[in-house]
Amino acid sequence: MTISIQQHVATLTFNQPDRANSLDEAGWRGLRDAVRLVADDPAVHVVVLAGEGKHFCAGMDLSVLGSLQQRAAPTRAATQELLESFILEIQDCITAIAECPKPVLAAIQGACIGGGVAIASACDIIYCTEDAHFIVKEVDFGIVADIGTLQRLPHFLPAGMVAELAMTGRKFYASEAVVAGLVTRTFSNSGNLRSGVAEIASSMAAKSPPVLQGIKHQLQYGRSHTTAESLAYVAHYSAALLSRGLRD
Repeated sequence: MTISIQQHVATLTFNQPDRANSLDEAGWRGLRDAVRLVADDPAVHVVVLAGEGKHFCAGMDLSVLGSLQQRAAPTRAATQELLESFILEIQDCITAIAECPKPVLAAIQGACIGGGVAIASACDIIYCTEDAHFIVKEVDFGIVADIGTLQRLPHFLPAGMVAELAMTGRKFYASEAVVAGLVTRTFSNSGNLRSGVAEIASSMAAKSPPVLQGIKHQLQYGRSHTTAESLAYVAHYSAALLSRGLRD
């Protein structure tokens, strides 16, 4: 994964286009490390996730499944423990995106498959090219999507649609995704996607960082609290933020 920082915008780019940017175990850890690095950098106000080449991310590299088979323990219980530990580790790599206090924008071209969907659904805003598509592919491998898709995709889409996508493994095209609310805006090609998302990110990065982070925090808080609780919480949060500004 490469990191580029310009005008307070950090662009994190998957850089294995020959593998459709699928991620091996080192790749997943590299994603987490990169996100945490820019999250802690005060010079970064906004983060963009992108993929080099024709596709955004094809999710889990097949070599990982082979590696897990080779590491299978002698007993079923021990193997289950190993697999659970592995799943939790990959979940943590994606949770780093959701926990990043700064806005994270996904710029998706081509295919976004399996773990790529989990990554995208951990972002705050998703943009894509008109020819992009999404596939919750795990069902075709006899796997329940287990690294965040089923937990975060319902933040964007109705529960029934998430169930259909996860249970059929069908292609979910950009034209449908933008109407359904998964994608905020489409662009005609990858070049326009990059430049368009860069422009949006730059516009955000020019705003107050504490306010940007406050907006993200309040939106996330509201997902697990009632409207009344969220209103009380934002009143306290906003008053604290404004009081600092008035006293400085």
